[in-house]
Amino acid sequence: KGGDAGTKEGFLEVFQRLAKEIGEDPVVAQQPEYARNWIKEMTQYNVPKGKLNRGMAVLDGLLAIKPDIGEEQKLQANVLGWCIEWLQAFFLVADDLMDDSTTRRGQPCWYKRQDVGTIACNDSIFLEASLYRILRKHFRHEPYYSQLLDLFLETTFQTSTGQLLDLITAPSGVVDLSKYKLSTYKTIVQYKTAYYSFYLPLACAMVLGGMQDEAAFSSARDISINMGEYFQAQDDYLDCFGDPEVIGKIGTDIEDNKCGWLICKGLEKMSDQQKQVVAENYGKKDAACVSRIKALYREIDVESDFKAYENASYDRLKLLIESQAYVPPSFYMKL
Repeated sequence: KGGDAGTKEGFLEVFQRLAKEIGEDPVVAQQPEYARNWIKEMTQYNVPKGKLNRGMAVLDGLLAIKPDIGEEQKLQANVLGWCIEWLQAFFLVADDLMDDSTTRRGQPCWYKRQDVGTIACNDSIFLEASLYRILRKHFRHEPYYSQLLDLFLETTFQTSTGQLLDLITAPSGVVDLSKYKLSTYKTIVQYKTAYYSFYLPLACAMVLGGMQDEAAFSSARDISINMGEYFQAQDDYLDCFGDPEVIGKIGTDIEDNKCGWLICKGLEKMSDQQKQVVAENYGKKDAACVSRIKALYREIDVESDFKAYENASYDRLKLLIESQAYVPPSFYMKL
């Protein structure tokens, strides 16, 4: 017997099984060998390479709600977890193409491979379609099948609106300071990240656990949105002020013209003269320009604003988590 269902090894074994099922799907089986090989390689390249914490959170959530489940339900939780990872792969393959990115998860972006290019557009569609094949094969006889379909379709719709807002608020090379508002930032984070990263794994666990109460889902949604914003703001802060040795990456949000927490908050308290400095230096791939923006952040002390925001957000989250009884607070603390 392979790894335990709750371990990364056990989770990855479920992936290999699902990838094999996609390869044996009657539609895929009709394709010539070179097309089947493409699907196999593309899936292996893009789906199982991340941290996998979103996918593995489904089983964690189910165990928090129903600690005494059997192996069959553990498998169902991990299958749903992989549906989330397939969904994420679909988003990322398309996202990298739109953002003209070069690397993803320590390897060249899929579209950057010489033999791929814009075929990645169709590959992203195939990845999305694959997750619905998996859902149908494993859940179509369950009474909650339509609930799962609705959940994944709704999350895709939400994420696509967040992605669009992100793309048109701060397009590469175009700095429009009037668009950098905290309200817009919060909307981007909520729709582009919070729903699929935090709410979807938890909602999947709740559906599997037999939860029906709309108030439970509403509470989970509220907490997930707050968590998404809290973690994204932290990420934005570390991108600018974190030590690359510690965070494992060199921040590029300033060069990339990102609509991030620091710039949105900073603009609220800048003078017209300081805003002019931003207009001239933000979104430029030039080390001197980046240094000027960072110096400006220090001048207006946006760091202390972030610390105050971080503490207030943490307290609000703690209160939201502890004042509900639907999901054990210990599960949220794991996310």
